[in-house]
Amino acid sequence: MPVQMPPTSSTADPLKRPATKGVIPLKPILKSSSALLGKRKHSDDVIPSSDGTMDGSQSPQRKRQKVEFDMNLEIHEVGTRSVEEVKQEIRKALDAHARGDDEEYDILKETVSGKHRYNDDDDDEDADPSLPEKRRQELKVCMVALASFVPQLGRSAHGLVKSVLQCQWLGRDEQFAKIYTQFLAALVSAQGSYLTQVVAMVIDKFVDSQSSAWVVAGYPQVSREAMQERLHRGLQYLLQVFPAAKSVISQLMTSKFPYHDEPKRMYLAYVDNLLKLRQYTPQLKTEITDLIVNRLVQIDVQMQMDLDDLDDRLAFLVAAALKESQAAAENQDEDDGDDSDAESVFSDEEDDDANEASRVRKVTESIEKMDSIMDTLFQLYTPHFVNPESDEATKTFEDMLAEFSHIILPTYKSRHTQFLIFHFGQQSERLIDAFCGTCINIAFESQRPLVLRQAATAYLASFVARGAMVPGHIVRTIFEVLGYHLDQMRTLYETTCRGPDVRRYAPFYALMQALMYVFCFRWRDLIRSVPEDVDQDDPSSYLGQDIEWESDIKDILRRNIDSKLNPLKVCSPAIVDQFATLAHRFQFMYLYPKIEANKRIRLSQFVSSAYANGGALRESGLDLSDEGSQQLDSFFPFDPYQLPMSKRWIDDDYLQWKSISRDDEVDDSDDGEPDGADDDIEEDTATDDEAGDE
Repeated sequence: MPVQMPPTSSTADPLKRPATKGVIPLKPILKSSSALLGKRKHSDDVIPSSDGTMDGSQSPQRKRQKVEFDMNLEIHEVGTRSVEEVKQEIRKALDAHARGDDEEYDILKETVSGKHRYNDDDDDEDADPSLPEKRRQELKVCMVALASFVPQLGRSAHGLVKSVLQCQWLGRDEQFAKIYTQFLAALVSAQGSYLTQVVAMVIDKFVDSQSSAWVVAGYPQVSREAMQERLHRGLQYLLQVFPAAKSVISQLMTSKFPYHDEPKRMYLAYVDNLLKLRQYTPQLKTEITDLIVNRLVQIDVQMQMDLDDLDDRLAFLVAAALKESQAAAENQDEDDGDDSDAESVFSDEEDDDANEASRVRKVTESIEKMDSIMDTLFQLYTPHFVNPESDEATKTFEDMLAEFSHIILPTYKSRHTQFLIFHFGQQSERLIDAFCGTCINIAFESQRPLVLRQAATAYLASFVARGAMVPGHIVRTIFEVLGYHLDQMRTLYETTCRGPDVRRYAPFYALMQALMYVFCFRWRDLIRSVPEDVDQDDPSSYLGQDIEWESDIKDILRRNIDSKLNPLKVCSPAIVDQFATLAHRFQFMYLYPKIEANKRIRLSQFVSSAYANGGALRESGLDLSDEGSQQLDSFFPFDPYQLPMSKRWIDDDYLQWKSISRDDEVDDSDDGEPDGADDDIEEDTATDDEAGDE
């Protein structure tokens, strides 16, 4: 099958934020003299009301001046100064900045960034233990006061806005997070040009999974769950106030998606946050899922390429690393689980061959990413299929079919992503029919690219063959449909056929290989009747019996096998050999003479004239001396699933290969059967060192 170019990544670099200029304040805007602050007898904390607004309690001892925040926020003065006094200081700083004097402006930038430093004589916490809390309150007052100046925070105040966006707001207290969020809303309302920067600041935090990324000194530690709640509550609020932010989010969530080789914890955190975003943005629901699936396919393909390049020893090391990583994850405390990473498994594994260790680490991380995301997506979709006949299940499956057709199907060598549709597509006959119908439509639409038609044929055959929940009558129907089209193609191609040629007759060979593959797994569903003494649960009891097959099955296969197209020469030798073995054992068909005769045929003698004369050889990459390059690939998309954690979702859906043998069976060495014809189809992969024991 021709190789489809893997999808390319469009991930953009994260925003580069310049470091805040280090200025030692000569005259702090937020005066914090411990002596003055110590005169306060009551704390004027601002507490969030039940409706999300910020209200301050009135003190009976003093009438306090208050400022109404644009987003229904009320806050009073903190310390000895009112919000109006702080506003006067901010106004002076902005006016001085406009005249070219940046001394107080720089102090203001450092203050709103949350990095403000105080004079040594102010840092006497022993004299006033409540000083840290009062300073935290002053930062809130400053943020509220600054909201009154958002119309003036245009291009000339870009540095100040950048400092605000650098503030570590998620690791502070709940009240500050709300004040900060509402300040952002006020800023964007007055200065729409900042919308992209504000949303980018939020999405940049989607990769944060370790508390060190949001913790703020002097504040109680905030859990990852609380951090995420604040992050998404803020983003949801911005979306409610500014619906136009959806298009900005759409662009940024794609450009900021981590590269596939980023650390696992960052990658998984980003996906987790995208799925949370998906919950409250129905307009982006499909786009978010498509994005995740698209990037998942990229990991899948790259992972498979990396696995194919590993020798047996490195494959064993990957399997061992996976087990060690799983054991380490199980032993971790829940609070630290998000910080786990495959790097820990290899931290002490600095051996002489650092290159090999790096390769093993890379593959292990890819497998773990793939496994975790697949498990998450299985969990995400499962509630929609509680009732497989419901409209909800139908709509969800339609979306999955769209992802399959536009993302998964065109990607060659995807190994695991497609199992989402494999699992949920078997939940009812209605869904089975929908998937099979989609594959058939693509496979036999002449205007479709050849690579897609062949891929659709392979998906259809693999789904029917491996789907344990696919009923026998659907197997027979699909076999008949494929057989009908196979006859149509043979009739068309035979008029000009000189001999087997995979380049000219690829659709025919793909169909023939699909039928043989289905036969190998679902031969019992192609039987009309058997003698009464056959135990249908024991495959070996069918051996040597007088079996009546469904009408035309044998004739269809015989006509096409004996044609000038000679599919047994072009189809994958592994599938041809297994089909021949089963056909012989069940007395269905005897193919060994044909297989032996094909060994004397050179495919290069039948290559179409353009290739035979040297034309297009360079473009096609066809090597006439290599017989294997002129035969079909044996890849079928639903070959065994080996991701260790998410594998549980398909255990009951999947039809494993089982060899058929009888204890009293005698090996007949004179029957012309080639050596090794009884070998089972190999199903192990490098991701599972025990797969071969299945």
